[in-house]
Amino acid sequence: MISDSFRERVKALLAEQEELLRRKNEPLPSRNGLFHRYRYPVVTADHVPVHWRFDLNEATNPFLLERLGVNSTFNAGAIKWMGKFVLAVRVEGVDRKSFFALAESESGVEGFRFRDFPLEIPETDDPDVNVYDMRLTAHEDGWIYGVFCVERKDPQAPPGDTVSAVAQAGIVRTKDLVHWERLPDLRTPSSQQRNVVLHPEFVDGKYLFYTRPQATFLGEGGGIGWGLVEDIEHPEIREERLIDPPVYHTIKEAKNGEGPPPLKTPEGWLHLAHGVRGTAAGLRYVLYLYMTDLREPWRVTHRPGGYFMAPEGEERVGDVSNVLFSNGWILDDDGTVYIYYGSSDTRLHVATSTLERLLDYVKNTPEDGLRSPVCVRQRMELVRRNLEVMRELGFAGEAEVSGRTM
Repeated sequence: MISDSFRERVKALLAEQEELLRRKNEPLPSRNGLFHRYRYPVVTADHVPVHWRFDLNEATNPFLLERLGVNSTFNAGAIKWMGKFVLAVRVEGVDRKSFFALAESESGVEGFRFRDFPLEIPETDDPDVNVYDMRLTAHEDGWIYGVFCVERKDPQAPPGDTVSAVAQAGIVRTKDLVHWERLPDLRTPSSQQRNVVLHPEFVDGKYLFYTRPQATFLGEGGGIGWGLVEDIEHPEIREERLIDPPVYHTIKEAKNGEGPPPLKTPEGWLHLAHGVRGTAAGLRYVLYLYMTDLREPWRVTHRPGGYFMAPEGEERVGDVSNVLFSNGWILDDDGTVYIYYGSSDTRLHVATSTLERLLDYVKNTPEDGLRSPVCVRQRMELVRRNLEVMRELGFAGEAEVSGRTM
């Protein structure tokens, strides 16, 4: 028998969450003309269903306490499926274990609701300790692949070492986003792998993976690599080469990694990646774009300098502060690009742009000059051209004042 007071408390919990799920989101003014952030995160810990967190049985939980708490929701793979925007969200419990759960929306910017159950990923013979950051790739072979980081305790760790770990790339596949088949973990020449991404198309009849080779679990360096796999059911990269290495005194001086699967465009493959540099306050993660050749997707054709997005405001605060990370984006039929990004390992946001704008940015933004004198010359040239334009537009006074300050 459920008491009226308990029923009312459950009703209040559900009503509070429903109000959150129905909340309208709105784009914020763009300061750079490139993308729009949105006022609210699209998925937070409070979006996780009440029945995933609370024991709703009065007999076993008379105080209606949260039994399995959720710490954060972030770093989601993304795909457009059956007319809906679907995210494979990384959900982290208060026990620090992550798991995957699918959340769906009609609009892509609000109203994301989790399916009834989280995903139960099959395991290999080597049990998973933690899994996270799944990339979803709709491959031309007809399968949807999920490539994610699987973490296990380092078997070579000395007694008492409870920190050392080994990271590898786990692989699952599905044709309906319901039934998932686990494949063997990707084997590569590197002892550690993170941020592994499957390219959407065959290359010479083989599967191409973007990788990030590392010698240690938290080691810096590596960069974005690539390699080919002949048999996806026995995935092994025998030769790994770098596409995009870290570079001194840049946004990716400490390390960098591929984000979501690249988007195919008439101009080339558009890539979204993250770059990391060290600061006095710790590591800073930002997002950047680059483009590769359509036929040779390992060959970089455009490399705009600097970051594309960096953490701002609330985004800078969380479990791991000053971090933006993206492993999911969607190119819709109308050319809108939905970029899903986690902030500070805590919450998930969306930003929207258009393919046309992103291509313009990638093709026409100068590369990093790598030295201050080169970078200032780039800016001086922009200033000179703009002064001429300002005069042509009739802003002569402003142009003259600006000219005298040069």
